[in-house]
Amino acid sequence: MFKTYETELAGRKLTIETGKIAELANGSVVVRYGETVVMVNVTAAKEPKEGIDFFPLSVDYEEKLYAVGKIPGGFTKREGKPADKAILTSRAIDRPLRPLFPKDFRNDTCVVATVLSVEPDNSPEVCAMIGASAALSISDIPFGEPTAAVNVGYVDGKIIINPTLEQRKKSRLTLTVAGTLEKITMIEAGADEIPNDTMLEAIKTAHEEIKKICNFIADIKAEIGKPKFEYQSFAVDPEVYSEIEANFKDRMYQDVQATDKTVRDENIEKITEDIIAYFTEKYGEEAAEEKQRDIADSIHDLEKACVRQMILEEHKRPDGRKIDEIRPLSCEVGVLPRVHGSAIFTRGQTQVMSVVTLGMKSEEQILDGLDEEESKRYMHQYNFPPYSVGEARTSRGPGRREIGHGALAEKALVPVIPSEEEFPYAIRVVSEVLSSNGSTSQASICGSTLALMDAGVPIKKPVAGISTGLVTDKNDPSKYIMLTDIQGIEDFFGDMDFKVGGTKDGITAIQVDIKIDGLTYDIIKEAFERTKVARDYILDNVMLPVISKPRKEISKYAPKIMTATISTEKIKDVIGPGGKMINKIIDETGVKIDISDDGKVCVYSENTERAQKAMDMILDIAKVIEVGGVYNGTVTRIMSFGAFVDIGGGNEGLLHISKISSKRVEKVEDVLNVGDEVTVKVSEIDSQGRINLNMKDLEAKQN
Repeated sequence: MFKTYETELAGRKLTIETGKIAELANGSVVVRYGETVVMVNVTAAKEPKEGIDFFPLSVDYEEKLYAVGKIPGGFTKREGKPADKAILTSRAIDRPLRPLFPKDFRNDTCVVATVLSVEPDNSPEVCAMIGASAALSISDIPFGEPTAAVNVGYVDGKIIINPTLEQRKKSRLTLTVAGTLEKITMIEAGADEIPNDTMLEAIKTAHEEIKKICNFIADIKAEIGKPKFEYQSFAVDPEVYSEIEANFKDRMYQDVQATDKTVRDENIEKITEDIIAYFTEKYGEEAAEEKQRDIADSIHDLEKACVRQMILEEHKRPDGRKIDEIRPLSCEVGVLPRVHGSAIFTRGQTQVMSVVTLGMKSEEQILDGLDEEESKRYMHQYNFPPYSVGEARTSRGPGRREIGHGALAEKALVPVIPSEEEFPYAIRVVSEVLSSNGSTSQASICGSTLALMDAGVPIKKPVAGISTGLVTDKNDPSKYIMLTDIQGIEDFFGDMDFKVGGTKDGITAIQVDIKIDGLTYDIIKEAFERTKVARDYILDNVMLPVISKPRKEISKYAPKIMTATISTEKIKDVIGPGGKMINKIIDETGVKIDISDDGKVCVYSENTERAQKAMDMILDIAKVIEVGGVYNGTVTRIMSFGAFVDIGGGNEGLLHISKISSKRVEKVEDVLNVGDEVTVKVSEIDSQGRINLNMKDLEAKQN
């Protein structure tokens, strides 16, 4: 039965409709926010997926270009693989939902958010996040309490919920917050050096709106929600776990304390073999085979319990560090000879190499999505090859995780990238993970800052990144330990990965992943304080002693740029019919040329003389002739009554014999010859566009 529910969000009407479409889905809603419309459908398999030890949730945020009145490009004229923005939104929808499903649920579950219409002032991403929670809540799929999300901006010193397009253009903050009635479940932010206190206040303000939407969804669920279906539990057999714990806990407790990740992995592999041998010997091979899944899950749970107990009760970490201690750090720059900028940043067994390439403005990334933004000048990409974790498998290109980590590093650095006017290059940074034991995205931020300075990019301030982790007592959530600079095992078995990038003056990026039901304000505040102290330490003691500021000169292998501005009316003359003129300049000089619609000209070349020659040719063509203007020209023809002079830009003027000199000139040839270079003044441009020149007035001024 068709139902419509209305509420208000940030002063605008928000509507959730259900019961009209997609009746075969487990749950379906249409969210309307102004003229933005997003459909969310959720489905779950009736039976669990075989052979897995995790919850198989997939989230897809589908951008349909018809939503903004666009026809897709390319030969097929249909949407292809999702754009990076769509993948990032899928991740943002996934992260607050995943912890709210039962831990022992193994049925394939799909959330599909389809954008049907977009009004720029009202975010389809927020609609999708709210819609996913609503669809799951009213469905028969096992799911916890409702969650909701909002965007937050910071404009003219004020915190704005779900800012409009114009407000977003002026905002110093792009923040997405998700949460339940009680806690914060997800934070994603890009910011222009926002202080900790302001960021926390923005999160608290967001939560007040989130609570209203959660209550709104809860009311809908109470009225029309389906009973949740029964599912096959994949909880660990408590008897198997108890037997492994009784016989192997002491050994496991010691094995997880190996400082080296490789040694620790070998320890776990050996104890796993011994536990299987124990069950085989005691119960027989067939019985051990039947218990295989419970044995594997119990080993995982015991390792997790040992790591958490060590941290919570002894305040001791697997590698022996203090709770707030950062792993050993090192970095170097200029590691590759012919690239434009490079650096390696190492934190413990995590190592990232970042490489910078400078290019033409026309080489910036073209975006084909639902946003107003059509191109991106600064591009940051992140690669995580299998060898970085010691795995022997083929790379399959960047997945959602790689795209997410690259976007986080990009957000962290965008606020310090110089403007196009200051530095008219397209900038690409690629972070290659060489080895990974946690926090590779934050190492990418540090390494990329170093590489940008090595490339001579005049960044405003250096940026560093660090993450904090969390271990909470399952019996008393108020009891917890926060860890600075988490390594892989602490991330894997912990409750939070709270990543923060920023300068010494403020936060530039945040990404928070959690595995529990949410974070309190106190935890968030402490995470901000911990990461600030750690960032400052990394900058002062590791990065800046290696390179304290951007190099004064860019690499000799990078293209040099000369810039100028010409009249927009002259652009067509510089380009010429079918590009004939600009191609002639390129062929003669070997340069690359960009001309913007506003008349800005950029000439790129590795040879300064060639760049100057090309720029002179362009400015000559684009020369605007005005009465009273003084120009250098070349005599092209001699007549009895005067000389014709080419003054550039395809303009030729007449220098009458009476205007050549203050002295009497009997014959033009007595003073001028074809090919002579002269300086002339434009004295008149008649109604037919004919130009009259004067040398006599200039002679008088010189005297």
